[in-house]
Amino acid sequence: MSADAEPAHFAAVTVCVFDAYGTLFDVHTAVARCRNEIGPVADALSMTWRLRQVEYSWLRSLMGHYADFWQVTGEALDYAMAVHGLDDAALRAHLMELYLRLDAYPEVPEVLGVLHGRGLKTAILSNGSPTMLTAAVNSARLRGHLDAILSADRLQVYKPHPSVYQMACDQLGVDKGQVLFLSSNGWDVAGAAAFGFRVVWVNRAGQPRERLPVGPNAEVGSLTDLPGLIE
Repeated sequence: MSADAEPAHFAAVTVCVFDAYGTLFDVHTAVARCRNEIGPVADALSMTWRLRQVEYSWLRSLMGHYADFWQVTGEALDYAMAVHGLDDAALRAHLMELYLRLDAYPEVPEVLGVLHGRGLKTAILSNGSPTMLTAAVNSARLRGHLDAILSADRLQVYKPHPSVYQMACDQLGVDKGQVLFLSSNGWDVAGAAAFGFRVVWVNRAGQPRERLPVGPNAEVGSLTDLPGLIE
């Protein structure tokens, strides 16, 4: 846990809002399940896929050419497969289907249960499309641990646009000071902090902090440390 975590930062928190991909769900699950079929480029394929998925969402927002996250995910996979010399329609279809059934990180169900047991609301706020998020939540059996599943698709613009974070306040009926936002993505952490949320960076990969104007209030290596921050 980062030394800059201060309990006072979280005294007013009534809602924990989680990013989905990379935070609750392991985005590399799909490729990992096809590792033998893909071969030695599997890890590189998965990294390229994820990077382009995120970049395409930002670029579409900036260009004013919105497409839902399912289409963006498919376009990013097409690019990644081309980069790594894979031309296999059946593999492409299988990877997309597997993306609907990503694994949740091991600690996720227990941590969400602990938060609910303390009377805190829990929600997802994601760039994922409603169909994608519902499928992932149901596959991981997390539905009973969540009060809301919120998609940027409602606004047809992607995080880190401030309107997406505002949507969480509007839909959950809370002020921004009541929200603790959690993400494993440094760009999302910065976006949420700039909006005014209390933010915890779930730094699963041990990455350095982004060189952006704002950052997290606290940093953890996994969600396991979260309940201790908001006791």
